[in-house]
Amino acid sequence: MRNKFIAFLLIVAVMFGALGVLNVRAQDATLLIWADDTRAPILEALGAKFKEEFGVDVKVQQLGFGDIRSQVKTASPAGEGPDIFVGAHDWIGELSKDGLLEPLDLGELAEKFTQASLDGFTYEGVLYGMPYAVENVAFVYNPEIVTEVPKNFEEVRKLSEELMKSGVVKYGFVRQSGDPYHFFPIQTAFGGYVFGFEEGVGYNPNDLGIDSEGSIAALKWFEGMVKDGLQPAGVDYDVMHTLFTNKEAAMIITGPWALGDRLRPSGVPYKIAPIPGGGRPFLGVQGFMVNAFSKNKELAKTFLFDFIAAEDIEVTAVGKDGVERTGIPMVLFGFDRPSAFLPALDKLEDPDLIAFGEAGVNGLAMPAIPEMASVWQAWGNAIEAVANQQVGAEEAFKTAAEQIRNLLR
Repeated sequence: MRNKFIAFLLIVAVMFGALGVLNVRAQDATLLIWADDTRAPILEALGAKFKEEFGVDVKVQQLGFGDIRSQVKTASPAGEGPDIFVGAHDWIGELSKDGLLEPLDLGELAEKFTQASLDGFTYEGVLYGMPYAVENVAFVYNPEIVTEVPKNFEEVRKLSEELMKSGVVKYGFVRQSGDPYHFFPIQTAFGGYVFGFEEGVGYNPNDLGIDSEGSIAALKWFEGMVKDGLQPAGVDYDVMHTLFTNKEAAMIITGPWALGDRLRPSGVPYKIAPIPGGGRPFLGVQGFMVNAFSKNKELAKTFLFDFIAAEDIEVTAVGKDGVERTGIPMVLFGFDRPSAFLPALDKLEDPDLIAFGEAGVNGLAMPAIPEMASVWQAWGNAIEAVANQQVGAEEAFKTAAEQIRNLLR
């Protein structure tokens, strides 16, 4: 497993002419990793093993997951950034454009990762991250109320009407009002899309589908749900999950992140199914990236390839949920998401994560183009305007599409 690291040490030893000099330098070396509170304890445990075997310190600095990207952008050019950091695949367009990411060559190790996860971390033909987990939304329902999963969203509407009329629930199906990420699988179920996509090639920014026939049909469906009182206004993440866990709503679209803090603690029965109508959710891929400004790039890559992706090392770490877990690093990194690492995925026993994985079989990696932040904004504003009945569905998406095309020119 650690052949690459040993080779790296020998090369440096030759450069400095003596293993004694190398030993001093190795002991002085420090790898800095930025990670969120879920991944940090595992990295700290793994870093201790790295230090024990090779005398290289691994310092793990904990940041909010959503803060890491902006901190990397400001700190790295000043020489104050990490060597390695965790992040999402849809950061790579912006970060690579800014010259902040070191390309990675996994070699034969690539065969141990799901192709979808590698595709997610590939931008313009270059791999910029080593994935550890994938995530996607699914159709979550209360089996005590919904005995048969609707085949499409017209059936979702019909069932919502029936359940509300009978007084079983306050709402049948609810969704987050203006969130395009959670709306995308509904959009694709109607034949809509955001950008044209070709398997093995990726997204085509010149083929915008926000104002396509299918996309507008999906938004018109949502518009009808709102106008007919089947979908309340002002639904955010908290409201949606509260309605579900209070048994006031029977069906929602959510992801594995809701298992630990919403679904499981509530005690409310739930089941997880693929999106009705063949809807394709976005796939989010999480992984490790190497800072292009790092002075320890090769050491960082070795830590990733030969320690984090190791199958012959076990670590024990206590997660933020207070549970102590032992296993190979990639199993622990993906404990709350389906793993991107095939040997870890084969060990998956959690039925909920298996169900989310099955719901994402036909998923599409989120676009990673640098302009995506503005695309999300225009797209989400259109959905929000329809949710608030400020504008009609067709006008909303046509306006958003025009804004996005102007942005991409």
